[in-house]
Amino acid sequence: MLTQVADGVLIHESEFCQSNAVVVQGGAGVLLIDAGVHEDEMSCLVSDLSELGHTVVAGFSTHPHWDHLLWHAGLGAAPRYGTARCAATAGDRLSGGVDAVAKAAGIPEEVSLDLLGLITGLPAETTQIPWHGTGIRIIEHHAHAPGHAALLIEERGVLVAGDMLSDVLIPMLDLNGIGDPIEEYLTALRLLEDVAGDVDVVVPGHGSVGRADQVRARIDQDRAYVLALRDGTDPSDPRIGPSAKPGWEWVSDVHAGQVQRLLRN
Repeated sequence: MLTQVADGVLIHESEFCQSNAVVVQGGAGVLLIDAGVHEDEMSCLVSDLSELGHTVVAGFSTHPHWDHLLWHAGLGAAPRYGTARCAATAGDRLSGGVDAVAKAAGIPEEVSLDLLGLITGLPAETTQIPWHGTGIRIIEHHAHAPGHAALLIEERGVLVAGDMLSDVLIPMLDLNGIGDPIEEYLTALRLLEDVAGDVDVVVPGHGSVGRADQVRARIDQDRAYVLALRDGTDPSDPRIGPSAKPGWEWVSDVHAGQVQRLLRN
């Protein structure tokens, strides 16, 4: 079911890790950001858009992780974009075949992989989504994944944060990248902080939508967690440990894994 979070901006939430697909209405159709996960849920999204008379005219993947690279045939053949580095990374990871990716990532059987990763990289330094709709600024960084992009829907005051600023997921660093994962995450948070004053609604890739009074609080919480990792201290973070939201206890294991990886590095 589509839920409106701002004028002309709707979300469709998946049962898979509370993933959020974002629909932005434009004059000639809609932009669909991170289309969804399970096949039946995307079929529902197709039906909802059809009932509202909306045609998908463009898609965008915020980063090259499999759950943000999916599509459904019923959404049509609109161009699907990502940053240049996002598209290149997705292409590299899929070069060995979809089945190999599915096995390595443990993708659930309920997910259709027919159109996985078929995105076009925008030219480097592109700062706006190329579509006939409201201005959407691309804020590219390399926290969490190569070529990750947050999107600021400027006239609507909505920040689509990708896999950052979640109320249930801690910052998940790109520990396989070539840069410094701590500094890359802190840099990304500074970029998001620079636009926070223009944001009334933040939509994380996974988790609950946050309102204006929560945007800076989520940035501060993510920064505190990353600094704790950097300094080797125990983070006081409600997303891990006994205070974690029911069903999200596994996030503590993610935290433990990150600590161990950083210690080895």
